[in-house]
Amino acid sequence: NANRPKNLPNRQPFSTTLQSAACTSYPKYDTTADESPNTISQFVVNMITRWSASLASLLFIDSSPSCQHYASGFSLQSSKVVVGVTSQSRTKLEVATGLDFGNDSMLPTPWGESNTDSISLADMKDPKVGVLLLNLGGPETGEDVEGFLYNLFADPDIIRLPPLLSPLQSLVALLISKRRAPKSREAYNSIGGGSPILQYTRAQGDLMVKSLKDRYGIEAKTYIGMRYWYPFTEEALDQIQEDGINALVILPLYPQFSISTSGSSLRVLQEEFAKRSDLYGPQKMFHTVIPSWYDRPGYVKSVANLIQKELDSFTPEEIQEGTSDTQPIPKHILFSAHGVPASYIEAGDPYKSQIIDCVERIKALLPTEDEGVKVHLSFQSRVGPVEWLRPYTDDVLPSLGEQGVKNLVVVPISFVSEHIETLEEIDIEYRELALENGITNWRRSPALNTDTTFIDDMADMVADALNEPSQSITEACVANNVGNLELEFASEEMEINSAGVGGVGFDDDLAGSARRKTSKR
Repeated sequence: NANRPKNLPNRQPFSTTLQSAACTSYPKYDTTADESPNTISQFVVNMITRWSASLASLLFIDSSPSCQHYASGFSLQSSKVVVGVTSQSRTKLEVATGLDFGNDSMLPTPWGESNTDSISLADMKDPKVGVLLLNLGGPETGEDVEGFLYNLFADPDIIRLPPLLSPLQSLVALLISKRRAPKSREAYNSIGGGSPILQYTRAQGDLMVKSLKDRYGIEAKTYIGMRYWYPFTEEALDQIQEDGINALVILPLYPQFSISTSGSSLRVLQEEFAKRSDLYGPQKMFHTVIPSWYDRPGYVKSVANLIQKELDSFTPEEIQEGTSDTQPIPKHILFSAHGVPASYIEAGDPYKSQIIDCVERIKALLPTEDEGVKVHLSFQSRVGPVEWLRPYTDDVLPSLGEQGVKNLVVVPISFVSEHIETLEEIDIEYRELALENGITNWRRSPALNTDTTFIDDMADMVADALNEPSQSITEACVANNVGNLELEFASEEMEINSAGVGGVGFDDDLAGSARRKTSKR
């Protein structure tokens, strides 16, 4: 993070960003300083990074009203790049994700260690409890789409450039967002013009607070920290400080942990906590993280209940239509999970194993194949040229059609609220694909949204977190990123990798030509 442009505004409105970028002054190179290759090359990299980000901000000049909503100047996690010298070996996880676990930002911090001087919840006479809900975010109107895309693709956890190109992250994000915005805007227009994710997240938070009060007598306030659009995590932290919260439960609204979702959101928090230890240090605030919760009985039951309602909705005529000599099982369930690049999993990301475990737990509460229900799992929303988790949803649907499946319930397993990937990708694109391949009786299990069982389980999670040993942000990151990783070392790879979002991805031809591997996985 020492390489981050210090003068670059962090996600400011367009007018502020433009003014700040135009007035930015850059330090001159000190010719009397150490002129080793590392020092000179690092200076060059720093300058390229700064000019790239500033140029991206300036290029946002546009007469459209959407310019007023751009959140440019995204906080980049600069890769360690040393031009002209051999870089140190990196673990497979670092190569796959672009994260650097040798960086000071990933080392145990004072609030991540067992510290006898730190405050505990039990020591507080009057704890003020806050719950920070972390989520992806989404554009609320068509005018927000391009700014949202820029923030998304400026995140190195989403678009990972080759090390030598990492200083150009802002420009790459600008080009992709400009190119992709019209198509993405059409997708959002098809579901009403914007994402409902913020409205659902607010409703979930309000109902969870009520459940905490009614069932546990716990007074709490909720805060929303979105990763790529308003309200940003930094805004939530400002409000938390203003309200005097001294006991914070951090709850990512991703049931399964992945580096590209929960990990990315926690990294932002980790950086903010590191910058403001006077506010978030062990003597100032108690905090604990719930990194994943896919295995909680309440969550599992709530998903199973919603699926069962859809299974029960098939009529006797539909069941008869779905039964044949070649297809003796009349009802089928397809769990469609958000995909991630396969390289993430190979390097230690726990996402795939947690998805499989989650599906098995839900499956155990549903009818068996002997009772006329068969379960399938696939992965959606892939973008870019790299290999993603298989099987792909858009491959599985035609295959099910060929097998004579007529009655299908599709379950968005890794999503807890409706947004672009459920309302457009599944409900429109995949439904049309299913019908084209003979799957005539389509059902889609709703996302959890404000389901009562789910809301109560959210409250249970918070209550449990306040009464169990705390887990710091650093501990959560390390446990989920490298806990089960075989520490092998891999050489650098020249490739562009992506962990995008369906409906807002980027076209393959923007990235495909840049991919060149130097070692086998």
